Amino acid sequence: MTTEKIPKSMADKFAAITALTDSFCEQHLNDEYRSMIHRVVGVLARKRPSPLLKGRDNVWAAAAIHAVGRTNFLDDPSQSPHCKPKVIYEFFGIAESTGQNKSKEIRDLLNMGPMSSDWTLPSRLADNPMVWMLQVNGLIVDIRHESLELQQAAYEQGLIPFIPAKVEK
Repeated sequence: MTTEKIPKSMADKFAAITALTDSFCEQHLNDEYRSMIHRVVGVLARKRPSPLLKGRDNVWAAAAIHAVGRTNFLDDPSQSPHCKPKVIYEFFGIAESTGQNKSKEIRDLLNMGPMSSDWTLPSRLADNPMVWMLQVNGLIVDIRHESLELQQAAYEQGLIPFIPAKVEK
């Protein structure tokens, strides 16, 4: 089940791609990755015109997984779960170059890069330094080291996902 709002004209394409990604996630990843991958495919489905209309579903599925994985360091063995790109591409029966190219297309379209706060898994937000760097009085600061009042103001303005001072360590 997804919470993504998908245009009716793209519903079948979205369902086909996410069925493939869900199968991969069941075997190699987790629900948190599954949700983020659904979000990526949903955003692509809502683009006008949707890039999903051109290309095979298995290529889009592999590329969406790789794009999210790259942003969240999925190939780092110290992470759990972790998975090398080769495993993704073999699962979907596509060439590595095909998957890499489509993944880059997705990352470019959605401004996804390492540590992109919009595409970081929720469980990893606290450890993503880019989430917490804000400009305060002309200086870039790590808001985690500022007062509760500043953190509260940043949260109320939608600049940070939660108030670090209120999270138990």
